[in-house]
Amino acid sequence: MPLADSLTTTPIWPAGAELILGTVCFVVVFGILGKVLLPRITKLLNEREDAIQGGINRADEAQAEAQAVLQQYRAQLDDARHEASRIREEAHEQGAQIIAEMRERAEAEARRITDAAQSQIEADRQQALVALRSEVGSLATELASRIVGESLTDTARQGRMVDRFLDEIEAGAAGARH
Repeated sequence: MPLADSLTTTPIWPAGAELILGTVCFVVVFGILGKVLLPRITKLLNEREDAIQGGINRADEAQAEAQAVLQQYRAQLDDARHEASRIREEAHEQGAQIIAEMRERAEAEARRITDAAQSQIEADRQQALVALRSEVGSLATELASRIVGESLTDTARQGRMVDRFLDEIEAGAAGARH
């Protein structure tokens, strides 16, 4: 075998006819694949890319919507907190006002009861004084009648004498107090 023949039939370097036939077959297969299969693959890749991009867009929209709902929820929560605080403050003010009104009513009632009691005490005192004058007058007249030995039944004289006697007692009691 000649050296040139052995170089042309090596497994690394094919024979000339095989090289041409292999190149033509490669171009035909590559052309068929490029014309038939490549558009389908491109279409499938584009559809997948659109689906992925659509999913990303929907996720972004859902996230934006969730953020908007979250902000709205927080705003409503803040409003509810402010409203609750305002209601608590109003209730506190109303409670203080009710307490003040009840205190005022109780003080007025206490004054009314005290005034009524003072009036009753004064009326009872006057009544006791009148009864005491009458009793002291009759006792004094009876005692004077026994001492003098004659009857002092003249009512006018008896009244003047009792009044003078009681006035002297009151004047003496007033002087003893001072």
